[in-house]
Amino acid sequence: MDKQDCILFSGGTKGAEAEFGANAERFGIEEVNFSFEGHAIVRSRGIRVLTQEELKNGDVSLEYISRLMNRRYAKTPMIRKVLQSIWYQINSGREIYVVGEILDDKTVKGGTGWGAEFAKLCNKPLYVFDQKQNAWFEWNTTDWIECKKDQPVVTQPRFTGTGTRYLEENGKKAIAELFDRTFG
Repeated sequence: MDKQDCILFSGGTKGAEAEFGANAERFGIEEVNFSFEGHAIVRSRGIRVLTQEELKNGDVSLEYISRLMNRRYAKTPMIRKVLQSIWYQINSGREIYVVGEILDDKTVKGGTGWGAEFAKLCNKPLYVFDQKQNAWFEWNTTDWIECKKDQPVVTQPRFTGTGTRYLEENGKKAIAELFDRTFG
């Protein structure tokens, strides 16, 4: 796979998304960061500000997401826009990489969890680096399987990198190593 053909889709916010973007830039990979008016982002490279009309394309019932995720989401315009922009990230990538924490109910913690669940619903290859367990996991359509021997490598030119705002050192290292394995 030629890195000139690759595009990272993300959101440009602090934490995991900023780290995915910094590593894409380090290897000269194109970056598209979906955002919206009034959203706090830290990456200025590849910003794609979604219009109100475009955000509606990613709209989903907060009741549905709350039931699916076994948690409540605040019914605020900002949360709705964040979830709508995550729809663009997941919809655009053919392979999804997330940094966060896998919970006992097999969902991923926080707003990041909606991206992982949407990837599951779309049957996209999905990898999560769990910072607490310090390991990569792959979703196999029914459960998380730890990547013990074979660490993930990006195999699709259009891929998504997203995750927690609370990135720890092992999460940073996992993202850097993913890019090193794939593009180094």
